[in-house]
Amino acid sequence: MTAGMLSIPAVFMRGGTSKGLFFHVRDLPQDRSARDAIFLRALGSPDSYGRQLDGMGGGLSSLSKAVIIGPPTREGADLDYTFVQVSVGAPLVDYGGTCGNLASAAGQFAVDEGLIATKGAMAIVRIHAVNTGKVIRAHVPVRDGKARVDGALVIPGLSFGGAPIRLEFVDPDGSRTGRLLPSGQPVDLLDIAGVGSIRASLVDAVNPCVFVGAADLGLTGAELPEELDADVASRALLEAIRAAAGVRMGFGATPEAVSHDSQSSPKIALVAPARTMRTLDGASLDSGSLDLCVRMISMGQSHRAVPLTGALCVAVAARIPGTIVHDALANSARGQGDLRIGTASGVVPVAAEVIAADGGFRTHSAVAYRTARRLMEGNVLVPILA
Repeated sequence: MTAGMLSIPAVFMRGGTSKGLFFHVRDLPQDRSARDAIFLRALGSPDSYGRQLDGMGGGLSSLSKAVIIGPPTREGADLDYTFVQVSVGAPLVDYGGTCGNLASAAGQFAVDEGLIATKGAMAIVRIHAVNTGKVIRAHVPVRDGKARVDGALVIPGLSFGGAPIRLEFVDPDGSRTGRLLPSGQPVDLLDIAGVGSIRASLVDAVNPCVFVGAADLGLTGAELPEELDADVASRALLEAIRAAAGVRMGFGATPEAVSHDSQSSPKIALVAPARTMRTLDGASLDSGSLDLCVRMISMGQSHRAVPLTGALCVAVAARIPGTIVHDALANSARGQGDLRIGTASGVVPVAAEVIAADGGFRTHSAVAYRTARRLMEGNVLVPILA
């Protein structure tokens, strides 16, 4: 071991369009502050240059993540999956939500680490998402007792295909608030200082999200991430809306408290009707290939595609009449079945089964497909912390 360094067993994995360090809970200190210090240093945060060069992070919220895997603490699960979002530029470790992308990697991790018994060509891993208390069923292709990584599924944002992992988010409503519609209505009016009233849909399925119409903010919903990130005024307005919605959802007594407590929950997204738009690889998406445009903010940055949990919340919101998401859809796209979300990296298909119940709505399940694979395994080194 290198002098002055801690050596901690870890696996570096890609899941969907995210990457993160995976740890067994047994290899980490029990004290949360000590764990958080390890996560920050291992990923290279805080970094005022925004690059995380002195760590494993990649300078984006989707590349600055960690996962803790442990024995299940609830009935009907095979393992505990605790998601850790690490801020790039601030000394902030956020446990406010979960990550659907890395849940696909958690399924593979469970198979390859021998945490579940495998038989046949498919393993079903029941993942307890500790951050939300919900269960995710990952259907992981298997060959010779190990997770398959080869396959033809190419997801937006990736250049290589992989084995499809089906993720089922079971009974995902009320992940943090206990209600699908935390305010009890499909649209709220939020008072934003210096702006006035803004219409927003507050939906809590898989992860809590705030949806606003892009046109209401003078935007198209088809902007590229760098365009949104360079628009300081729009970024500030989106954060003000997110924080005000967080108060309405019960995440803090004031907008300032919501902003201070978590940059990842609730998430906020711009929504617009389908239109022809550019993608990050220079291609063009025709309006007929998607059902609506979505631009989602994650940890203060515009996501290059869309967080999977956010995409699934979009799918749920699309099935609830009166929400901003539902109203942005053409009539032909308002039924059940796959929803095609247009993102800056391409089209992301997701599905949600939403049923009428008790005078409102309930989500039976939300489904998406991801790919994942191990990138490195061994030990991560961090300077010994005082």
